[in-house]
Amino acid sequence: MFLHTSIRTGNLGKSIEFYTKHFGLVVKSRREIPQNDAEIAFLQDPEGRGAKLELTFYRKQTQFIQPDYENRLFDHLAFEVKDMIKTIATMRSEGVTITDEPFRLSKDGSLIAFIEDPDGTLIELIEKE
Repeated sequence: MFLHTSIRTGNLGKSIEFYTKHFGLVVKSRREIPQNDAEIAFLQDPEGRGAKLELTFYRKQTQFIQPDYENRLFDHLAFEVKDMIKTIATMRSEGVTITDEPFRLSKDGSLIAFIEDPDGTLIELIEKE
């Protein structure tokens, strides 16, 4: 069973706010990791379905540099949205980086778009029909 994905963040509070506000996730747990001078938070959908997202904040990490798209090892996270146009409009008004406007890979395919979280992690939005 797949349990969680961990991504690093430069500001744990800002990332928690982003994922709870835009994707409806809730904080399941949050704790200090003194061995690594870090703090982590686990987020998941309110019903506890699916894998968790672990946000990791290393206090000594000072650089958060995402390589150019072609050089990334980690590609993206994906979230289903109910209304792509409304979601993109809200995110745009709040200054979220939209890297790929909504499009379909095929005539009958799902509507998808790509955005970045506050640290530049690429996120795919998927509106299923």
